[in-house]
Amino acid sequence: MDTNFEKSQTKENLMRAFAGESQARNRYTFAAEKAKEAKLHVIDAIFTFTAHQERAHAKVFYDFLKDEAGKNINIDGTYPVDIYEKIPELLRAAQHNEFQEYENDYKNFSKIAREEGFIGISNTFNMIAEVEKTHGERFGQFADLLEQGKLFVSDFETSWICLNCGHIYNGKEVPAVCPICKHDKGFFIRVELSPYSK
Repeated sequence: MDTNFEKSQTKENLMRAFAGESQARNRYTFAAEKAKEAKLHVIDAIFTFTAHQERAHAKVFYDFLKDEAGKNINIDGTYPVDIYEKIPELLRAAQHNEFQEYENDYKNFSKIAREEGFIGISNTFNMIAEVEKTHGERFGQFADLLEQGKLFVSDFETSWICLNCGHIYNGKEVPAVCPICKHDKGFFIRVELSPYSK
């Protein structure tokens, strides 16, 4: 049964999603700053990379609300406070929140939108849910590496890339500094985990 958008739950869910994505972007920006302070530049890059994607999601949800321009939409919701000193805790909190969006929030929002007759919005919630799953998996993978002491060390010879200059180094452990740009080891990432790798 089609529902009037003005009176729909979907309108409120879009605003909840916009608020959630906007907050996630800021949380990841704050986490990136913490990682940078800890000289974990690769973790800084991952949080920043994900923050940009959260901004893109927020815009998609916000654009669905264009007919509400000039109005206020009242919503309730719960949002996490992820203020931690340790980088693995920030990664685990981000992993949890991304899986929450994937498994619960956006799947539920999609179901409601479909029931209300907003098929395009329903499909968008489902597609963005899949992206959030990828975010959660990525945060979890890097939390695992950090907790296991394997962010910059491998059990076998691996190719590593410097995120600053692109130098590729082969070995079991990254060099203390990049031989080309002299940036510290915190800029190295396994080539297979870097963005834009083959």
